[in-house]
Amino acid sequence: MNSQCENLLFETAPLKNAFVRLALPAVLGQIIIVIYNVADTFFIGLTGDDAKLTAITVCMPAFMFLSAISNLFGIGGCSTISRALGRNNEDKAANISAFSLWSSIVTALSYILLVVLFMDYFINWLGGKNQQIHIYAKEYLFITVILGGVFTVISNVLSHLIRSEGHGFKSGMGIILGGILNIILDPLFMFVILKPGNEILGAALATALSNFISMFFFIFVIYKNRFTSALSFSPKKISVKDGIAADVFAVGLPACIMTVCENISYAVLDNLLSSYGILIQTGIGVAKKVNMLAHSIVRGMTQGMLPLISYNYSQGNFDRMKKATSLTIKISILCALVCLACCLIFDKSLVSIFIQSGSQAVVYGGKFLIILCLGEPFSACAYSCISFFQAVGMGKNSFLLAVMRKGVIDIPLMFMLNKIFPIYGAAWATPTAEVLCCIMSIIMICKFMIKDEKKVCSEICNYKPEVI
Repeated sequence: MNSQCENLLFETAPLKNAFVRLALPAVLGQIIIVIYNVADTFFIGLTGDDAKLTAITVCMPAFMFLSAISNLFGIGGCSTISRALGRNNEDKAANISAFSLWSSIVTALSYILLVVLFMDYFINWLGGKNQQIHIYAKEYLFITVILGGVFTVISNVLSHLIRSEGHGFKSGMGIILGGILNIILDPLFMFVILKPGNEILGAALATALSNFISMFFFIFVIYKNRFTSALSFSPKKISVKDGIAADVFAVGLPACIMTVCENISYAVLDNLLSSYGILIQTGIGVAKKVNMLAHSIVRGMTQGMLPLISYNYSQGNFDRMKKATSLTIKISILCALVCLACCLIFDKSLVSIFIQSGSQAVVYGGKFLIILCLGEPFSACAYSCISFFQAVGMGKNSFLLAVMRKGVIDIPLMFMLNKIFPIYGAAWATPTAEVLCCIMSIIMICKFMIKDEKKVCSEICNYKPEVI
């Protein structure tokens, strides 16, 4: 049976307390993810080899595609499970959790097979056409994606699924554990265990091993809670009845596509700037990673509060749902503004943490960071609205905003602005797209919120998943 205390957390706990228990661990987990991502960049930067540093950033979209798979079944499963629990349907929650986990494993294996078959072409498309960069990138992808990809996906999916029952602390701790281990293992593998010159291999091994250990942490949590949890991961519980698959995909597919579009957008930007040389490519790569911090904070907040919003939506507690959504948006924008100020003031200082002093890449990176960070507050608002529509199962709305934010607007702008303003023009496409998506998200969520409450509750009672 589902724990009564977790029901109380969703139903009656003060929103500030619920925010601390659900969102704060998720935020810390996301921050740790960014830290261990930039840890690779930091330690590789100590070598003074721009080719190695660029190879790490070139690989980011390919590795982050694993997150897209995790979001498809993790966020989709989390929202659907929370809404099922809000209707006291624990049998369906068990079916959803089993379907989400095993489907994510099959999908991850399919992606890994594609990487194996088309790795060289894949790396070139991501911006690794330079021979030395290509060699390093291939080594990194082999370890992190081909050997460690399944562990990464399972760890992230389980993190989302156990959060659906209100276990925000345990969900966040598993991610934090993996991140801290990665930070510790990076220098150990790169500068102690392996011989000099194998820093890329060391960074990759640290990432794969930390995700493997994180996966086992979640397996232990699930085993420990097996008598009180509504979740089940037995293959026998896999089911697509009652619209389970459609419901998971309705929410998870926009989350997946948003991550895919983000990575395609980053890859296009890298590809466009690769023609200007390694120094500029290194600068934009580091700037993107520094800029990820603000986005990770917002991502953690929205993912942490998603099950609470889903649960109250399914119960018809529209007032609590609105207050939780408003709180999430306000805090997300505030945090983004703080990050924006830090990036504007310390742009070169932040970039120089990862690039050796004296390199011209620091100058380029600082300018790129200023451009990218201007979109952070608008991104925070848009992302919070996207997460809200994911929480209530409105897949079409979240899908529309997701592809607007990354893909439909920014990629065409990159090509256009790159021709008009060489080097920096392509980067300006990112904040421009964020502003436009923010405006659209505000319009859409206001339209939803001003609906008559009785009409909304009626829609909840007759809820059917939106299939994209």
